[in-house]
Amino acid sequence: MACCGGCLCCHCCCNEGETRTPEELTILGETREDDDEILPRKDYESLDYDRCINEPFLEVLEGLDNKKAKKYEAIKWILVFAIGVSTGLTGLFVDFFVRLFTQLKFSLVGQSVEECSENGCLALSLLELLALNMMFIFISSVLVLIEPVAAGSGIPEIKSYLNGVKIPGIVRLRTFICKVTGVLFAVAGGLFVGKEGPMIHSGAIVGAGLPQFQSITFKKILFHFPYFRSDRDKRDFVSAGAAAGVAAAFGAPIGGTLFSLEEGSSFWNQALTWKVLFCSMSATFTLNFFRSGINFNKWGSFQLPGLLNFGEFKCTDGDKSCHLWTAVDLAFFVLMGVAGGLLGALFNCINKRLAKYRMRNVHPKARFVRVLESLLVCMVTSLVIFMASVTLGECRDLVSTTNNNTSTQGSVNEEVNSTIRRFFCYNNTYNDMATLFFNPQEVAIHQLFHQNATFSPVTLSLFFVLYFFLSCWTYGVSVPSGLFVPSLLCGASLGRLVANILKINFHMQIYSGTFALIGAAAFLGGVVRMTISLTVILIESTNEITYGLPIMITLMVAKWTGDFFNKGIYDIHIHLKGVPLLEWETEVEMDKLTASDIMEPNLTYVYPHTRIQSLVSILRTTVYHAFPVVTENRDNEKEFMKGNILISNNIKFKKTSVLTRAGEQRRRCQSMKSYPSSELRNVCDEQVVVEPAEEGQDMLQQMLERRYVPYPNLYPDQSPSEEWTMEERFRPLTFHGLILRSQLVNLLIRGVCYAENQSSASQPRLSHSEMTEDYPRFPDIHDLDLALLNPRMIVDVTPYMNPSPYTVSPNTRVSQVFNLFRTMGLRHLPVVNAVGEIVGIITRHNLTHEFLVAKLRQHYITI
Repeated sequence: MACCGGCLCCHCCCNEGETRTPEELTILGETREDDDEILPRKDYESLDYDRCINEPFLEVLEGLDNKKAKKYEAIKWILVFAIGVSTGLTGLFVDFFVRLFTQLKFSLVGQSVEECSENGCLALSLLELLALNMMFIFISSVLVLIEPVAAGSGIPEIKSYLNGVKIPGIVRLRTFICKVTGVLFAVAGGLFVGKEGPMIHSGAIVGAGLPQFQSITFKKILFHFPYFRSDRDKRDFVSAGAAAGVAAAFGAPIGGTLFSLEEGSSFWNQALTWKVLFCSMSATFTLNFFRSGINFNKWGSFQLPGLLNFGEFKCTDGDKSCHLWTAVDLAFFVLMGVAGGLLGALFNCINKRLAKYRMRNVHPKARFVRVLESLLVCMVTSLVIFMASVTLGECRDLVSTTNNNTSTQGSVNEEVNSTIRRFFCYNNTYNDMATLFFNPQEVAIHQLFHQNATFSPVTLSLFFVLYFFLSCWTYGVSVPSGLFVPSLLCGASLGRLVANILKINFHMQIYSGTFALIGAAAFLGGVVRMTISLTVILIESTNEITYGLPIMITLMVAKWTGDFFNKGIYDIHIHLKGVPLLEWETEVEMDKLTASDIMEPNLTYVYPHTRIQSLVSILRTTVYHAFPVVTENRDNEKEFMKGNILISNNIKFKKTSVLTRAGEQRRRCQSMKSYPSSELRNVCDEQVVVEPAEEGQDMLQQMLERRYVPYPNLYPDQSPSEEWTMEERFRPLTFHGLILRSQLVNLLIRGVCYAENQSSASQPRLSHSEMTEDYPRFPDIHDLDLALLNPRMIVDVTPYMNPSPYTVSPNTRVSQVFNLFRTMGLRHLPVVNAVGEIVGIITRHNLTHEFLVAKLRQHYITI
């Protein structure tokens, strides 16, 4: 129902050597080879957040009293708590096995390196590291082959889902199993990936699946639970699950709530806020309870709130000249924010090019090629880790003193010192490069934040460069992978480098851990471009409220700097997947357009009483997911017409001011004649003759001719006539409501119809639970056995249609249309004129940035 989205590429040679406009490229689906602009794909469905207030739903409301409403609300709170607890236990499972496999690997390889450093058998140690890492990565990559949507962090997909786009398979149980199992092997395999991003995806899957009490993967898991069988309820639970994932990953329940609000959900209310926060708290304290009990054997102590903990930032006891940060440091934090934004933009640019290369050269090939790529990245990463630790590290003292006699000596944290690596270093020294590379990433972050001893500036520089490019290469391979921890570690090394330079070269009294934290925030903010939620997440992770101002300033500067060059990494990958994501608001310039400019006037519609033959034909030959329910009243229209004035309810309208489908189509056809390409000139004459396409005929010409042929199946006794005028092909239709494809198929499968010689009152009635029983996998029209249907029977769709959907006037400005569509989570928005006639329909694809840009250019051409 909506024509294709716009395209920003406007110079592509035609067969005749002419230049095609973005609108022509949009219709053709072409892009410039040198630009490879990706348009939003039309095969993505939208979620329907708006309630369908039909007769079955009203029957449920009539039987709902205060007692039942409270029961319904209590069930929802119990499910929210269960989602939080389940997400916390999922995080515990991942953390336990990652620690187990990682400790096993590093203990075996570390012991081998210590022994072989004296015996000269380091090659054997390298082989051990390669064998273990590649075995883990092979398992992780094979799991992604089973469920490809489990690859990556899952945050772009969940962000798209919360934005209102249905991503196939994103919240299935099989995806959950592959994601959770795959990420623990990917992290244990030594790749520069994190487990925090996949935790958000895992929490969202728990939120989507737990309230349904059924599974598509395991069909035997099926309970009769009639509640929450709609996109509206499911999307609320997914919001809670995603927030719980953030809370479990970082021990940040408030940050998780803000993440779900900032990055995802379009529609929000106070009740949902409370439920999401409660779910996040449940996840945090479940994980904290079990981790603290298992690691410290102190059940109920609550010492480890999240998978990633930054530790406590404090000065050495007795050092009164030490401060975590001062006002002077803010200037350096701003500069670090600029550097983080620039490096983040560079990271995103390189990763985007790598992703495009994979789309063109890796994904189209056999699936095992993706496994080979993952193993290649694993092998290179393992070689870099081993060779850099053995050859590039420097031996550093555990305790050092600054040159200005300000002592930084003190009791060194025992937990931090227990993770240092002494490869080839003796006499109370340690290998700084091996300490960063031969430890889990969370431990390396702790080293940079809290290690009292110094890291060599050369080591920090090499570590940053190696980690930057390897993590950029890794993000996008076919394994579950997060980006938070690699970005934090990469930025922390940069911040620690800045701190070393300021202390050694400028003799400044600064706290190195603060600069490492700000560097981590700057780089992470430059990559993901999150502000509010990331600020709160980092504050909660540090448990230090005084860091609020510097973190917020750094993230804002990093975002502003990075946005000057490109978008955040998650938005880039959403765009590469062709997801029709709706931003928070449109550009001011778009208000030059109205609803009539962007709507689709070519409608496929049904009548209130339609034969089964027509319904089956419509459903089997179209892919639309909703159909306007209309009637034709041309005789009544003539009675209302008095000269040039249309009289209705004592309000006078000029006939020419009432927009009609035929008038709008004629206007669009006239505007096509102003296109530069001759292919689009004179293709919208009053009479359209459709002839078989000749070989070599331009694809654009064929599509335009087919586009305006009226749909014949609505009129079994008529066929398209060459004599039809524009008014015949776009006849006036009085709008009565909207009915979904899933509802029509459900009515046909359940035999809801009546005979010609009967009254519509004899038609069987379906309850609301019967209408939603198959959610979310409604049957397809192609699964219907046509032999069981009588094509002459009639279906009365009026009890099941939505009689009062949101509608807009043709003169409504695009910003108003956009805000209504996004904030209310709509799927279809009918455009109805002043006399109740539907003149078009607006879907998500009509509101994408690319489509609006194309329509704005068309508007300028017409002017």
